[in-house]
Amino acid sequence: MWLTWNTLAPTQVRFDPFPAFVFWLFISNMIQIFLMPLIMVGQNLQSKHSEIHAETDFEVNVKAEKEIEEIKQDIKEIKDLLRKISSNK
Repeated sequence: MWLTWNTLAPTQVRFDPFPAFVFWLFISNMIQIFLMPLIMVGQNLQSKHSEIHAETDFEVNVKAEKEIEEIKQDIKEIKDLLRKISSNK
């Protein structure tokens, strides 16, 4: 819309005459080109942090699973002992 207005509108109502808006477009494109590597590096770092976080979560889940299995085994042994005690009465 900005480009169309400054190209097709009557000259007295244009707020940014022809050569100037091309220059500002060029400058904005240059800023985007210079910022793109920063964005890509940031995304790369973020993905590395996500991978590390996922690995840590997996390790915690494996440890929790082992502990749950141990607790289940302990409960089974307690149940067996209670059955023996109740059957001896």
